Amino acid sequence: MSKKILYTNFTTTEDLIEKLLSKTEIKKAITRNNLYKFWEKVAGNKFAQKSKPYSMLAGGIMVIACENAIVAQELMLKKTQLLVKFEPYLKSLKMNVKDLRFDPKKWVE
Repeated sequence: MSKKILYTNFTTTEDLIEKLLSKTEIKKAITRNNLYKFWEKVAGNKFAQKSKPYSMLAGGIMVIACENAIVAQELMLKKTQLLVKFEPYLKSLKMNVKDLRFDPKKWVE
């Protein structure tokens, strides 16, 4: 007795990726992740080692995790400059960041 082999319609990798990319949440996550990669260019090497983008809140608020309160305070003083430096990256990704919030409680090594 030989077993009967059943063939199914397999989904190609391309179809799977296309389906994933069509989901709004996935698109947003990828765009956000791309924006986060620019943090070092915007904040500078010194601050990029002591802070990193953590999340996005409603209304275009980006939360930045900071190593400690001192880093958060220094970045707060540079907030306007940081937002100006972010502008070209935001335009290229068609994103809107209106404000930065610096939070030492979100820092994880």
